[in-house]
Amino acid sequence: MNNDKKMSNEENVEDIEENEEQLEDAETENEECDEAPVIDIEKVMEENKKLRDDFLRAYADAENVKKRCQQEMEKSVKFAVADFAKNLLPVADNLQRALDASDKDENGEEVNALRKGIELTQSELVKVFDKFGVHKMDIMGKVFDPNFHQVVQEVPTEGKESGTVIAEIQTGYMIHDRILREAMVVVAK
Repeated sequence: MNNDKKMSNEENVEDIEENEEQLEDAETENEECDEAPVIDIEKVMEENKKLRDDFLRAYADAENVKKRCQQEMEKSVKFAVADFAKNLLPVADNLQRALDASDKDENGEEVNALRKGIELTQSELVKVFDKFGVHKMDIMGKVFDPNFHQVVQEVPTEGKESGTVIAEIQTGYMIHDRILREAMVVVAK
């Protein structure tokens, strides 16, 4: 029995040593857990809110850029023919001059046939202009506006307010809502 007690004591000592080792390991693990970073929930929430705001601003900026690009594309398409139309304006002017000259000379059927041909050509040109948003300015009798008119001459006139357009030397044209060419005018003094 003594032997059994001795063995039992030795086993107990071994168990105690083993338990002490486990206890030390647990304490070491506990210390390591204590050293682990503590997460500050408020700080994380604040950072999350800031990142969300930054994302929303970036998204809004991207949408604004998209809208501006769309508007620029629409303007480009709308006014793409402006240079071409501007080069056609002298043709329209010459047709009008030819019509005006044919009114003065009444030499029979030849002049009338020529006049009819010019009128048809002018009519087609006006249709093409209308198709692309080019139209004449209606300026007669209106007050001079430097944004739309170029004064060539001032004439003293009774019965007209000073600055009123009394004659048009060269027709002004618009393309949609932009000036294609200013009108050359004579105004009352």
